[in-house]
Amino acid sequence: MNTRPLNSEPLEAEAPDRLYTVTGGRGDAEDPALDSVSLVVAESDPGPDMQSEHADILRLCVHPIAVVEISAELRLPVSVVRILLTDLLDTGAVTARHPVPSTTSSPRKGPRHDPDTLKQVLLALQRL
Repeated sequence: MNTRPLNSEPLEAEAPDRLYTVTGGRGDAEDPALDSVSLVVAESDPGPDMQSEHADILRLCVHPIAVVEISAELRLPVSVVRILLTDLLDTGAVTARHPVPSTTSSPRKGPRHDPDTLKQVLLALQRL
């Protein structure tokens, strides 16, 4: 997906004109459907005439993936990824949604997380 070697610096450390080129000079996307934890899934395969970053995103989004995870995988700032995702949303190449929060006031039936179990897991993780 990313053609830079893994030990190279992230794209944001490159010249700012590279990010300007990737986004076409646009600023941060204002789409409320795309925050850092929004889950994105591809609805189509990459096209041959597609910008390489758009194609990389579609390859990553075969299964639902968070915006922030896409950013980390592509080593691009979240703001740049949001702009690219807005392009893909506009063409229908991806769909995005917020994860469904699990609240006690929710009328939905389903598994609830036991606070005692979560505390035990947290303590076990801290001991690692």
